This record gives sequence, C-alpha cells and structure tokens, in this order.
Amino acid sequence: MQMKFFKTVHEWIETQQSRGRYFFTMQEVITETGKSSVAVQTALRRLRQKGAITCPRRGFYVLVPLEYRSVGSVPATWFIDDLMRHFEQPYYVGLLSAAAIHGAGHQQPLVFQVMTNKPTREVISGRVVIQFLMNKKVEQMPVLALQTETGNMRVATPETTAFDLVRYGSAAAGLGNVGTVLVELAERIDARKLVSLASMVRLPDVQRLGYLLELLGKGKLVIPLAQWMETQRPRAVPLGQGSCKDLRPDPRWHVFPNETVETDL
Repeated sequence: MQMKFFKTVHEWIETQQSRGRYFFTMQEVITETGKSSVAVQTALRRLRQKGAITCPRRGFYVLVPLEYRSVGSVPATWFIDDLMRHFEQPYYVGLLSAAAIHGAGHQQPLVFQVMTNKPTREVISGRVVIQFLMNKKVEQMPVLALQTETGNMRVATPETTAFDLVRYGSAAAGLGNVGTVLVELAERIDARKLVSLASMVRLPDVQRLGYLLELLGKGKLVIPLAQWMETQRPRAVPLGQGSCKDLRPDPRWHVFPNETVETDL
C-alpha cells in the first residue's frame, strides 16, 4: 500500500489535530510528508513563530489550538504520557499536581510536578512548566491510570502522594503547605494502603507523615500505621530544619517537634 504524502507540513499537522492528537515528533513529519529534514525544520520554525506549535524538548512538538494561544500550550496533562514515552522514562504525576487531581488543591501549583527515575531538567511549553523530581522506586510506587483529554496518564495514589509530600517538602512549598494539603488529602487516604506502602519508603518519612497527620487531627487514620511502627526500631528524627536542642521526641513517632506547622485551613 502506497503511503499518502501531504502537500505541506501545515496540512499534516491539521490532520493530526482533527484526530485529537496534539503531539508529534519531527521524524514523524519527515516520514509522513516525504519532505527533507531541512524543509520540515523550516516549516516547523515558521509554525512556532506563529504560536501554532511549541517545542518543549528537542524533536518533540505540541500543537497549540487557537483557544490555547494566549497560554502558549495545551495543559501538561494532554501530553505528559507521550512526552515521557518520548524520553523512554517511567513516571507518575506527583506531589502538588497529584494532590490537586485528588481534590486537595487549596492552591493550584505553579508547575506541573512529575516523578521519574533519573535527573531530568524541567520542560517549558509556553507558560506550562513541568518540574521533574527523582525517585528510583518510581516503577514500584502505587499509581492510578487516569483518563485525560487525549489518552491516559499515571498519577500517584493519595497514599503515594502523602509520603512524597513529606519527603520532598521543599518542592511542596514547605511544611506549612504540606500540612494544608494533607488536611484535604486525608479524606482520600486509605489507612490500610498507607501501611502497605510504609515498607517501600524511608522510615523517617513514615515517622514524619504519621506525626503530621496526628498533629493535624487525623489520628484515627494513622492508628494502623502507628501499630506498624511498633515493630520497627526508629531513630528520632527532626520534623523540619530547625534546631532540636532541648527538645524531646514524640513518644509514638519519635519525631522532634522542631518546627511549627501552620496551615491555611
């Protein structure tokens, strides 16, 4: 069967959008239009100047419909799965972005946060910024496959999100914001799933999360986690970055309360 070649790159791109596909690679354009790489590069450069497409990473392009031209990009949820497949890296949407998806979006995150298994520099597509954080266990952590406008994406479960918020507190805008998000996220957390995940994360993160949830009035939620803690031999750890001088650790979680947690709720 002979392949149909398109007259112009623009015609090919319009065909993709009509199919509900909002990303493509340069190699695809070359293959399916039959044009040279120089001709394709020239055409894509012109389309970028017009704001019709954006190039968040070399060789990977995102279509920008008219209704998104003011932002300069479609939402990250539309292309994150394809982008990570292009990178050939495992991933899941995490931290504040995952929390917002689960309904704990007291404040919408300024960047779209993604966990992956190796250092990856941020991606900028128009006004959309994708921040990557590293977790070597990204493929083992529990996730959900959620449907998007263009397909599916992997999103951290509420339990995975809770542990990540504690571990990557600075990326979550500090302990106060972590506490604010946890108050809302707690409604979606399953106590049994929290315990089943405890052995997969760092023990200090279990201690800090248990302490925070209890401090925030979610004591019933962490009863099974506290029982699991009794089988461990934890060292006392600080809650935050402050000094632990003259402080005694919490007897249940073995956490030094060296930082005040002020939530916005």
